[in-house]
Amino acid sequence: MSRNFDAIVVGAGSVGVPTALFLTLEGLKVLVLDSHSSPGQGQNKSAIGGVRATHSDPAKIHICKESLRIFSRWEKEYGDDIGWKKGGYCFPVYRKKEETILKSLLTVQRSFGLNIEWRDACGIEEVVPGILPEGLIGGTYSPDDGQVSPLLAIDAMYKASKERECEFGFGETVTDITVDANKVKGVKTDRDTYSAPIVVNAAGAYAKDLGRLNGLDIPVTPDSHEAGISAPIEQFLDPLVVDLRPGPEGKTANFYFAQNREGAIIFCYTPKKLFTGTNREPTSEFLPIVARRMIDLLPRLKNMLVRRVWRGLYPMTPDGLPICDKVREIEGMYLVVGMCGQGFMMGPGIGKNMANLIINGTPLMDEKIFSTVSFYRDFYGAKKEALK
Repeated sequence: MSRNFDAIVVGAGSVGVPTALFLTLEGLKVLVLDSHSSPGQGQNKSAIGGVRATHSDPAKIHICKESLRIFSRWEKEYGDDIGWKKGGYCFPVYRKKEETILKSLLTVQRSFGLNIEWRDACGIEEVVPGILPEGLIGGTYSPDDGQVSPLLAIDAMYKASKERECEFGFGETVTDITVDANKVKGVKTDRDTYSAPIVVNAAGAYAKDLGRLNGLDIPVTPDSHEAGISAPIEQFLDPLVVDLRPGPEGKTANFYFAQNREGAIIFCYTPKKLFTGTNREPTSEFLPIVARRMIDLLPRLKNMLVRRVWRGLYPMTPDGLPICDKVREIEGMYLVVGMCGQGFMMGPGIGKNMANLIINGTPLMDEKIFSTVSFYRDFYGAKKEALK
């Protein structure tokens, strides 16, 4: 005999867990299903923890402003230390191309209430001590952005959900989402059957596979990005730094790094040639390439001890924006997928907006802005976001 719930969330990761939490806070009886053995075992534990609202897309700005509000107040409101560090984000500029792009975005970003400014070279050297001075033009700095521990955050949100009687089914693979007369009826797994009129697809890199169970063509394709972390060193760096220059090796686009609250340097780069698919094995080329880039930009890191590297999946959409929507063809089906590598920073903001959409029929943000992350948008006609 199947057990009854008000809503079932498929995926206990960066987006699924906060979505379940906020649905639970709205009074729903919620079940979260995941094939892993505990929360955050998909891509959440691969995140480097940066959280910024300094995007160029209005929907992502609204989503991440809400995420920042939730992360920054979490310890005060829920009592858990999640490693919050308000250090900001810095985009140093060495080329006229990036200067033009970043300055052109300031008006839009400020119109949505973002605290961001353009600083000259001396101003950037103040927030990034030891940065390469030769050719430095200036850059943007947004002090209200920050960092959070992905491991501490997912555990805290999981605990908060459990304390409010949200249920979790780990080690269960969803094999079917039952639909009758175009209405969601529940979910079948390889272990059990559950009834619910609402199902939320938060399956991350595997969202497309889950959608196929009901004939949905969800345009999400995963590719992998590599990251690493050092041993702790003395604190000297407040912001997460994003270098938009292409790498001299011809294999990388931007790269970024930060010093977390414990003193470790966390780093990652965007490969020019994408590693499409779900392979997460580390590569031999990552560390030599990223080390050269880091030392070039910040020479003081040349003796840094690297502890480990790893790869995580970016569930990509064709236009680089997430999908947060209800499925028109199937009543009770919702999508929170295609985070394009930013699921951790967007997760709480998306969860809050989607809970409001599911309960009240509208998101927290303006519906016109929210429509840009619709499942029914033109994925191929829109220009990709200038500042990912």
